[in-house]
Amino acid sequence: MMPEISLNILDVAENSTRAGAKLVEITVAADVKADTLTVIIGDDGCGMSAEMVRRVVDPFFTTRSTRKVGLGVPFLKFAAEATGGSFSITSTEGVGTTVTAVFGLTHIDRMPLGDISETIRLLVVYHPESDFRYTYRYNDASFVLDTREMREILGDVPFSAPEVSDYIKEFLIENKQETDNGAEY
Repeated sequence: MMPEISLNILDVAENSTRAGAKLVEITVAADVKADTLTVIIGDDGCGMSAEMVRRVVDPFFTTRSTRKVGLGVPFLKFAAEATGGSFSITSTEGVGTTVTAVFGLTHIDRMPLGDISETIRLLVVYHPESDFRYTYRYNDASFVLDTREMREILGDVPFSAPEVSDYIKEFLIENKQETDNGAEY
């Protein structure tokens, strides 16, 4: 199993980019009163058939030819449900897919969120063919990073340019800190 939720997010978002998504929307929302940590990853990729949606949670099913198992989605499902949470996938062929995992925020078996800022930065920098809209919410406070807005400002400057990559990292770290006041979970 992956040791951090952010690595599960990376895995599912990588699936989105492989599915041809032009836009991947990622939401991480901690709600202390409800005792939940909700992760939603949605895309406008090729989508899946109802049969594939049923099979994708099977660790012995994968569409990849490079290996015979696909553990990312089944691990995420198990991790969420092990905390008393829930997991769902909705998908429509030709439209896209949405994965939702809800974790018990204070459950003893919930793995840590991990370095979500670095995970989002990596996705943005290494997938220039896709746009990302990342929303981070902690109780009633939130912030958004939307690469479509950044592209308007940057023009032809790539996200992989060192100064842009560094800016993205600092933006994510500073806004997360401002949103959750340094909460670790």
